[in-house]
Amino acid sequence: MNVITTFAEKKREKQIKYEKSILKEISIKALKEKVQHHFGSSRFASGLMMNAGIEEACYDVAIEAYLLGAHFSRFGLYGEPAEDVRNRCRYEIRHFSDTLYNFLLYWGHGEEGMMSESLYYLCEEYVNSWWMEGFQKGQRRHKLRLH
Repeated sequence: MNVITTFAEKKREKQIKYEKSILKEISIKALKEKVQHHFGSSRFASGLMMNAGIEEACYDVAIEAYLLGAHFSRFGLYGEPAEDVRNRCRYEIRHFSDTLYNFLLYWGHGEEGMMSESLYYLCEEYVNSWWMEGFQKGQRRHKLRLH
């Protein structure tokens, strides 16, 4: 008897395999350093980062942005500039930024006041830096034919 698999199942299996292989290239230490680098300078955000749950939420958003950048890196391989590739997935990037920003606002209990706009820009910069790192690592993997 043959086992019948669908194209969607095979595609999902391949995607999971790629994500596992690309995630091996980042470490918890790198995640912690980037959180401290981006949010450690802000007085409001550094106070929030004492909570482990908030730091883990930053890790989750970073991983999702990293995987998105790695997924879209194949367009860069064909000569498309990174900015054009980023425009292809701008809605997903904005969603990650908004999610992180709203999460920080919720756990900040409205204490941010005038800092809310700068906090949004910090979140946006954080997501963009992880997207770019994933994009570069994905390009390198495609060039080495490790995809």
